[in-house]
Amino acid sequence: MPQLVTLKIKRPGHRTIRLWIPVLLAVVLLSPVLLLALIGGVIACLVFHMRVFATVAGVGRFIGALPGSRFDIEQGRTALLLIIR
Repeated sequence: MPQLVTLKIKRPGHRTIRLWIPVLLAVVLLSPVLLLALIGGVIACLVFHMRVFATVAGVGRFIGALPGSRFDIEQGRTALLLIIR
């Protein structure tokens, strides 16, 4: 599971914004929303005739593979860098 997400936003004429977000703290604070998302996902699996446990396992594997990922996004003169550790 990822431990830390670093977000860096560069905008011309503005200061660079850097945020360090601990994943465990974010999960604890957002747990009510995550529980609703899980229930919605289970309902969606049942509606579209997907295997619930296989889908949850696939999402778990995806989250487990995220550490070490780096996403660079540029739109015009604004740049966003997202690093997952």
